[in-house]
Amino acid sequence: MSSRRPFQAAIRLTLALVVALLFAFSARAEGNWPMTVTDAVGREVMIPARPKAILLGSGFNLVALSLIHPDPVSLLVGWSGDMKGDNPEIYEAFRRKFPDIADVPQIDDGTGPGLSFETLLTLKADLGILANWQADTEPGKRAIDYLTGIGVPVVVVDFNNDPLTSTPRMMRLLGRILERDEQADAFARFYEDRLALIQARIAAKPEPRPLVLMDAFPQADRCCWAYGTGGLGEFLTIAGGRNIAEGVLPRPGGTVNAEAVMAANPDIYIATSSPGGKYGTLSIGPGVSQDEARQTLARTIEAPALTSMRAVEEKRVHGLWNFFNAIPLNIVAAEAFATWIRPDLFGDLDPKKSLDEINTRFAAVPFEGTYWVDLKPTE
Repeated sequence: MSSRRPFQAAIRLTLALVVALLFAFSARAEGNWPMTVTDAVGREVMIPARPKAILLGSGFNLVALSLIHPDPVSLLVGWSGDMKGDNPEIYEAFRRKFPDIADVPQIDDGTGPGLSFETLLTLKADLGILANWQADTEPGKRAIDYLTGIGVPVVVVDFNNDPLTSTPRMMRLLGRILERDEQADAFARFYEDRLALIQARIAAKPEPRPLVLMDAFPQADRCCWAYGTGGLGEFLTIAGGRNIAEGVLPRPGGTVNAEAVMAANPDIYIATSSPGGKYGTLSIGPGVSQDEARQTLARTIEAPALTSMRAVEEKRVHGLWNFFNAIPLNIVAAEAFATWIRPDLFGDLDPKKSLDEINTRFAAVPFEGTYWVDLKPTE
């Protein structure tokens, strides 16, 4: 009997240590809550407990959640249909991986800002997440007031207004809220490292600065809606380009007539659009092949205002998925811009390799399709 006593004592000690560790872990987890965070627009928001029933004001923010959480759909109690309406191919990719997404109630008419208060009333959410552009609208402001009034905290996130600085911060914010800090910080550092490389090379050799027209959703019968210096337009500058809209249009961008485009004669032309050419002549994005994207890009530059541009004559013509302006994958767009605008500095940069790494390390649902394309195939 005496020989068993040390063994029994060891077992009791081990069990005691396990219980103590479990208690310490539980206490630490509970110690995170309630949590107070500062959102994208400077609002201090108190979140009582770890969110398990989230309302997504913009469906595109599901992409951000999917980069840090293995099953983001399990967190949703309601969401906007804007991503499903604008890019159904992404929705289908999520549906194949997470079939339950089909049963998540839609809180709007699919246009984004038109939040349905009747639907919000029926859902038992514990957190609302709105995009910054929604928070600026009257329906968005009323939704924030309504939700906070019934005890549902609302956090505003921003992946498009000031993406260079806000994207890593927003990922860390979401990581903290979802208790996925390590994954979120890893993505933020991935983003910051690639951005720093671009900035450092341009700072070391800022010239030349070719003139760029980035044309959103080009159409055969009009010219042109140019991105301004905000959003994706910001990436033109950090990649070493001069934006045709700078000093001429508001920060978000606006219409430039054909005469102004021909007079400016840009060195580089970048068209942005979505799959199927839903809003314009170019078809690009999830589910689109390289051949389809390149062929529709070639048709895009047949517009009379574009055919005589220096960019077209020199075949410095490119296409980009427009909805990089709403998701944290925008760093891949920045790399594509760098290779187009300053090929002398970024011949070794490979946006596809970066997207592959995102798919491998972070994405719960891989991003497949053609998100950028060159009129002239790379050698």
